Amino acid sequence: MFNHHDITRNAFMLHGPLAHHGYDWWWHNFTARDEETGEEKPFFIEFFVCNPALAEKKPVFGQLKENREAGKLPSYLMVKAGCWGEDHCQLHRFFSLKEAKVYDDVPYRVVAGDCIASETLLAGSISITEDEAKAHPEWMCDAGSMKWDLRIDKQIAFNVGYGASRPLRVAEAFAMYWHAEGMKSAYTGEVIYNGRKYIVSPENSYGYADKNWGRDFTSPWVWLSSNCLKSKKTGKKLLNSVFDIGGGRPKVYFVPIDRRLLGVFYYEGKEYDFNFSKLHLKVKTDFSFEETDELVIWHVRQENTHAVMETEVFCKKKDMLWVNYEAPDGSKKHNRLWNGGNGWGTVKLYDKKGACLVLVDEVEATHIGCEYGEYDE
Repeated sequence: MFNHHDITRNAFMLHGPLAHHGYDWWWHNFTARDEETGEEKPFFIEFFVCNPALAEKKPVFGQLKENREAGKLPSYLMVKAGCWGEDHCQLHRFFSLKEAKVYDDVPYRVVAGDCIASETLLAGSISITEDEAKAHPEWMCDAGSMKWDLRIDKQIAFNVGYGASRPLRVAEAFAMYWHAEGMKSAYTGEVIYNGRKYIVSPENSYGYADKNWGRDFTSPWVWLSSNCLKSKKTGKKLLNSVFDIGGGRPKVYFVPIDRRLLGVFYYEGKEYDFNFSKLHLKVKTDFSFEETDELVIWHVRQENTHAVMETEVFCKKKDMLWVNYEAPDGSKKHNRLWNGGNGWGTVKLYDKKGACLVLVDEVEATHIGCEYGEYDE
């Protein structure tokens, strides 16, 4: 009944107008352990395709002054990888879309050099020196090296339903689409980051995999998800549970709908759906974001006809980075897009019984993937 896997939504989407003005990305994050010390470290890897119809022999960077003056829009495959924590880092490797292979098949496959992304396999490497990072601000990245070889088992999906269905994709109704084929995923393999080896094990990778595509991003931009959950009611780990919240200010046919989030809590096999595009659920959402000197904090309250979910998440600023993207039009409007992988917090889940709320569980969450940003004014 639940667990709405749909790998067709993970397929490459940049056809028609979106091929000339669009992006498509496959995002992955997971926790690994230092082979020597056993210390945990959260990592992320993303394959980002931009404006494939505008491909040239070399990657085209939208941030380069000469390209902006010539009216050239960005076009490339960007492989993004890095980690969170005090030594947080984002590394970017670019390929021309004439040399990268982005297959139209289902299941999806992207191959460039030694980098590959698919439903079940993720491998590749990036190495950038301090000198290169300084000399190429248009790469929008740090210095460092990372190599990875991973298998993915996508266990629970979040399918946003009609909002990303084929008719609305063909009509390009939304500026930004979302599908989380692996909102609970188990990763297996290894990462070598700046010369240190990290082991990734399925039982404690707390993995996540999703996909976004469209012609523009959203502001504000919100994302919160974790499957490392523990019940305060029983004191036990919830091994068949995950929550995922995303969105901000979706645009439908270029008209923004103010402050809407899509959310789901898959609680030990029962799905609590807070998806504003499912009108019969009558979803109401309130969310806020605040910064202190040391922390960023999210408060989200979602309500539908039969349940309420209250989520509060914290993450240390020193563990987070400002994640960098340029939009298909070559602009870079998100310059403070907070992005972290080791947030923590609580989720309270209630059933509605008439006018009363009955607590289903209060859940402690760690290893939370989290994001928040608004466009520069």
